[in-house]
Amino acid sequence: MNLRPLHDRVVIRRSEEERTSAGGILIPDSATEKPSQGEVVAVGKGKILDNGDVRALDVKVGDRVLFGKYSGTEVKIGDEKLLVMREDDLMGVIE
Repeated sequence: MNLRPLHDRVVIRRSEEERTSAGGILIPDSATEKPSQGEVVAVGKGKILDNGDVRALDVKVGDRVLFGKYSGTEVKIGDEKLLVMREDDLMGVIE
């Protein structure tokens, strides 16, 4: 991947959509919802504060995170679709 996010932005690879329901029924592509979790694949240097200092991000590459359903901007790098969003749009880290 050749995408380096700036400042307090992170790049996320969205998790795969569920293709079957809990009861084992196959769900067609048109009916699946995009998952609101994924893996951090790149992070920026940090948030620039009002006094000019840089605060490091709380997430790191490899973290599994939760984010809002409509958060971030979807970009396509090569054959892969990724999300770019600010750290503020993340809701939590899955441990």
